[in-house]
Amino acid sequence: MVVAARDERPESLSTLLGGRRGAIDATLPPVAFGVGWLLTEQSVWGGGVAALAVGAVVALWRLHRGDRPRSVLVGLLAVCVAALIALRTGRATDFFLLQIASNAASALAWMVSIAVRWPLLGVVVGTALGQRGAWRRDPALLRAYRRGSWVWVAQYATRLAVFVPLYYADQVLALTAARALLTWPLVGACLAVSWWVMRRSLPQGHPGLRHPVQPPPTPGAVAPDPQKLGPPRRADGE
Repeated sequence: MVVAARDERPESLSTLLGGRRGAIDATLPPVAFGVGWLLTEQSVWGGGVAALAVGAVVALWRLHRGDRPRSVLVGLLAVCVAALIALRTGRATDFFLLQIASNAASALAWMVSIAVRWPLLGVVVGTALGQRGAWRRDPALLRAYRRGSWVWVAQYATRLAVFVPLYYADQVLALTAARALLTWPLVGACLAVSWWVMRRSLPQGHPGLRHPVQPPPTPGAVAPDPQKLGPPRRADGE
């Protein structure tokens, strides 16, 4: 079994995924909603307009920064839908309803992914590293991704444990504060803790996330006949 040399460059999930920066951008429109709602004598319209205005500014800034237009559009659309729900119902706390539903769905999706041995943390990081499914064929790496994914489940569960009681208590400002405190600080902590869990889960001498270790062939396995495989695939540009 050939093991690739370990990449000694300092690296973390935060540098691979860049999640903290996106979380900060996502925090600004909800904070603007709470501030606008308060400054306009608890007007849902005031909060909605403030959130949409800040959301548009954030979208323009992200485009200027070079973020993908599709990602920017999804973020702006989420702000629009949240504001529309609140304006439709007339309840300021309903601005946060989409966030609550999103966290519940995310927690469920991550748990299911762990159960079926396709942990979403591995899917996301493996895609970012261009590995496709190579990480799943490394038993140690698969186990590490499954354990690290539980940290993300805990993140969504923590938000739900705070958001849901505040939502039913109709606490707009408390929801605004919780939305800010449990977004980028929690994402940053989740990135750090899941990275620590994964590193602790990998055996000593493992080359790391960028170098999945392929298990040795099963004894007695018959190698495929090259003549039956056809000609080798030509590289792009040849």
